[in-house]
Amino acid sequence: MDCKSWDNDRCVLRALLTCMEKGFGKHAKGIRQMENSKVKCTAVMLAAGMGLRMGGDVRKQYLMLDNMPMFLHSIRTMQENEHITDIIVMAHKDDVEIVRGLLEEYGCTKKLRKIAVGGKERVHSVAIGLETIDWPCDYVFIHDCARPFLDQETLERLYQTVKNTGACVAGMPAKDTVKIVDEHCDVEKTPNRASVWIVQTPQVFSLDLIRSAHRKVLAQEDYLQSQGIALTDDAMVAEFAGGCRIRMVMASYRNIKITTPEDLIIGEAFLKNP
Repeated sequence: MDCKSWDNDRCVLRALLTCMEKGFGKHAKGIRQMENSKVKCTAVMLAAGMGLRMGGDVRKQYLMLDNMPMFLHSIRTMQENEHITDIIVMAHKDDVEIVRGLLEEYGCTKKLRKIAVGGKERVHSVAIGLETIDWPCDYVFIHDCARPFLDQETLERLYQTVKNTGACVAGMPAKDTVKIVDEHCDVEKTPNRASVWIVQTPQVFSLDLIRSAHRKVLAQEDYLQSQGIALTDDAMVAEFAGGCRIRMVMASYRNIKITTPEDLIIGEAFLKNP
């Protein structure tokens, strides 16, 4: 190869390298833009209940389960999830410092934004948590800390679904036949079991949707109470507010809510047989 050819080749090579550097620079810039525009998800963790149905002197959320207070299990799961960027813990008004101490003791403060005081009922605690969010947030994962067996696979399915639907709820198809009864416990009808799901948490929504739904429905709270309507979950709030369809997402039959002593026995059995 003569010198002239080598010089030409070097010029071509230099030009190629320059183009590659510019291209990689644009690519790197694109990655940074994607990172800056990352979807923000806040978990509203409900741990403000009285736990009366469990009995005993200790609120159920503080009962030890696998060497850790029960309410911390799902908080740790949320903390370890790549999509959750912020966490609010709703606590009983008398327990804020207890909750803070336990979160610190068990290393569950990495994504903690705030500990807020819960309300009279679950629906009020959720509403307070939603109004607390004053940081960037696209989606809200609302979860009962009495469900300690939340898994990462469920969170991933919920995240992928809510991006497309704006509203989705964890649950499982009913195993048992369900009867609709009247005030005398006389059977009125039997729904097709194939269309019956048992609802769980997390319940996931775009922040604007579920916050406006809570505002709208709670403004009619007196009327709803006069009609004997109890708002028992967030999907129900969204349904009453209207304007959205809610997608059910397969969770796990292990994602039980620990409410009574019998539930605690089942939870301990899960731990022995992971």
